[in-house]
Amino acid sequence: MQAHLIRTVVLPFLIWFVGLALATLLSDWLLHRLDLVWVGRYLGIPGTLLIIGSFAYSLAKRRKISTRSLPRLLSYHEVLAWLGSLMVLVHAGVHFNAILGWLAVAAMLVNVASGLTGKFLIKRARERLRQADESPSGADDQPGSGHFWDSLTVDAVTQWRKVHFPIAFAFGFLALAHIISIFLFWGWR
Repeated sequence: MQAHLIRTVVLPFLIWFVGLALATLLSDWLLHRLDLVWVGRYLGIPGTLLIIGSFAYSLAKRRKISTRSLPRLLSYHEVLAWLGSLMVLVHAGVHFNAILGWLAVAAMLVNVASGLTGKFLIKRARERLRQADESPSGADDQPGSGHFWDSLTVDAVTQWRKVHFPIAFAFGFLALAHIISIFLFWGWR
């Protein structure tokens, strides 16, 4: 069971997170190599727009907007948030010295890690529920115990959401404060 958990949860999490870091480093290196460092300065704008677009899933989940396919919207949420985070990280690689910007980047990285954790918690919960449906005696062949573990898995996902939303809010607040400070202190000539 431990090997299965490492293979299906821990390893994919590390691949996504390390992949984000490597894609950031490669993109930043490429911009420097092609003498296009100035592009990175402006990647924060489309990156932020992609992250904002990824919130369509959250709105649909709370029935603020209608959708035909919530799972498809979740996939878009994951891809848009990952690509937006990549662009913002490359933007952060332009070597700015503002503490507010770095706090926003740190909050974004924590938010990405939290989102990836949730992604794999939800995947694990779906696996456990599917196993419980296939085996009426429970996933570990003890009568009724499958339902207990399933409820714990669903509870873990619920508890994760209680942590992820404040992290996402903190990131949004810091990013907005960074954007406002840019507009206030930018040399508008």
